[in-house]
Amino acid sequence: AMAAAAASPFSLREVLDAFRRCVTEQREVLLEPYLNGWRGLIRFLQSLGAVFSFISKDAVAKVALLEGHQQQHGFVSLQSLVQHELAAGLAALRARSDSGCRTVLRLHRALRWLQLFLEGLRSGEPRTSVLCTDAYNASLAQHHPWVVRKAATVAFCALPSRDAFLEIMNVGSQEEAVAMLGEAIPYIGDVYSITQELFTQHKLLDLP
Repeated sequence: AMAAAAASPFSLREVLDAFRRCVTEQREVLLEPYLNGWRGLIRFLQSLGAVFSFISKDAVAKVALLEGHQQQHGFVSLQSLVQHELAAGLAALRARSDSGCRTVLRLHRALRWLQLFLEGLRSGEPRTSVLCTDAYNASLAQHHPWVVRKAATVAFCALPSRDAFLEIMNVGSQEEAVAMLGEAIPYIGDVYSITQELFTQHKLLDLP
């Protein structure tokens, strides 16, 4: 039964459910649902084929790295991870290429792109390549070298139609998909803005 479950197609519901569980009353971001939300987003990206592999491969590696940190130190929240790593000082943290904070920052930037892209899909603009490029330029592009930016914008031209995207969401009719996007996006946005605030506060937004 497990194998069947693992191979089941992506559904936007898994992303919604995970991000809905992410934020506590104290505005902490829980790592377990955060990683689950990302696993769902990765499944979404993978179901779109090779176009997004440059982002999904990176996200898969980052999620695995974060899982390692979480298991090793027993971090429950993003906040506890940041506090733990900052205890050694910002300079020491900046010198580490495998820190949890740097890993979260990379996922955080990609989450912004996905949030903007999903908002675009929800808005009704039929040209997905335009939506995706606009979302990318407003988020990830500034952190990518020119070669990657160029490849990405070329790849976006091959994106499936908006209808196909709503179908990939796998939550019923187009109307139902749009409704669920409307429900999911604020939760994703909430996690994004709390993380952004946390990283701004601790001067972590430009970790190399």
